[in-house]
This record gives sequence, structure tokens and C-alpha cells, in this order.
Amino acid sequence: MPGWASLAAAARDVLLTADAAEKAATAGRVAAAWRHGAIREIGTATPPARPARPERPLLRPPREVPRRRIGVAPRGRTALLHALAHIELNAIDLAFDIVIRSAGLDLPRAFFDDWVAVGGDEARHYAMLAARLAEMDAAYGDLVAHDGLWQAAAETADDLLARLAIVPLVLEARGLDVTLVMAEKLRDVGDHVSADILKTIHDEEVGHVAAGMRWFRHLCAERGLEPEAAYRDLVRARFKGAIKPPFNRASRDRAGLTANFYEPLAEGN
Repeated sequence: MPGWASLAAAARDVLLTADAAEKAATAGRVAAAWRHGAIREIGTATPPARPARPERPLLRPPREVPRRRIGVAPRGRTALLHALAHIELNAIDLAFDIVIRSAGLDLPRAFFDDWVAVGGDEARHYAMLAARLAEMDAAYGDLVAHDGLWQAAAETADDLLARLAIVPLVLEARGLDVTLVMAEKLRDVGDHVSADILKTIHDEEVGHVAAGMRWFRHLCAERGLEPEAAYRDLVRARFKGAIKPPFNRASRDRAGLTANFYEPLAEGN
């Protein structure tokens, strides 16, 4: 385990690791080191303009990435798991980008506990999906992917409140809406192993959305903002796209993201 001088330096190492498997492994080591006190100082470091990435998959605009259809044939399931692995790899970088960009701010240590733990979870999720792809004679990088998640990060790099509104409270919240549906479709075609992985991801990402909501409310209180109004203003200003129903209200409620935050923004309202 490297002897990182600070959490910010460790986060930078995660972001600058290009190989997907090694990025996930490094993120896991950082999370363990922080949790066990091997890293004590938060410190500061300069975030890279964008994370290092493997040469593959090729990145295309979202409209050029084929839609994923779950069926009995493995091709559609492989495409789905590949897309989810890509999301989780991006999520590792998103978590540690929040850490490094927030390291110089006056925030409680619990903030960093939360986001390092999120990064460790995302690393495990990526590893589970990559292992499942290998069982299906496939690998991350075999198919094309898009860069939409990192674009959302770049567009909110200037304001932590905006980052929290868009990444955990729009993008990850959308995962709560769709992941269990995908898991049930996988069960319907007999792929219980993949379905169990998606169920684990969903359950743990309830906690990620909850962390986003906890710190969104914290920053709103510091800035004298009403959270629901601030959320809607930020989403309208910073999110390119629609907030699409149907919503998994039960999971969103468990995370503290109640309907009065997002329903006024929903497509069709």
C-alpha cells in the first residue's frame, strides 16, 4: 500500500490511474487506508483537468451508443453490464474528484469519510461487473461507451453545491429508478448472478444518494438557501436533459430525496 501523505494526494493518484482494473484497485486501497487511519491528513492537491482513462472503450456521443436490450441471448446482457461497468468506473472518478476539489474547503471530516467510502463502493461495483463480464467471455472496453457522466462533472467543477445537485441527486438518483427494473428483467431470462450484482449496487447507492442529500442540505444551511428551491434552480441551470419518470419513490425516500425536490422538474410537468 503506497504511503500517501494526504487524502488529496491519494485521490489524485486514483484520478491519474488509466487502467480500469488498477483504478478500481487503487480506489479500494485509498478507501481502506483512510478508513483504518493509514492516511490521516486531508491536505490539498491539484485535480487533473480530466481523469486518466484506458484506450478502450472508444467514447462516442450518447446518441451513437447502441441501446441495450436484455434478452436470453448473451449479447444484450453483455452490452448492459458493459454500460454499467463504464458508469461505475466514471463513478470512482466522480467520488474522488469531489474529494480532491473539496480538500481545501472548510468541511467536516465526515464529509470526506462519506465520499471516500462512496469511491470504495464504486470500485467494488466496477470489479463485480468486470468479473461478471469475464464469466461471459467479455471484457470492459470491448464495446463503445459515452462520456456524458464526466461532462456533468466538468460542468459543475466550479461549485460543490452544483456538483452535489447534479451527480448524486440527479444521475445516481436515476440509477435508483432503473437498476431494480433491470435486475428483474435479468431474473426473467434466468441470469440471477447478474441480477444479484445489480441488487447489491442499487442497495448501496441508496446510501450514496443519501450522502449527496446530507451534504447538499449542509451547504444550503451554510449559504442560507432553502434546499428544495436551490436544488430545482441548480438542476434547471446545470443539467442538460430531462428528469424522467417513473421514479422509484421508495428508494429515493430512503435516501432523503423526497418527491417535492424533483417532481416539479419531471418531464411533462
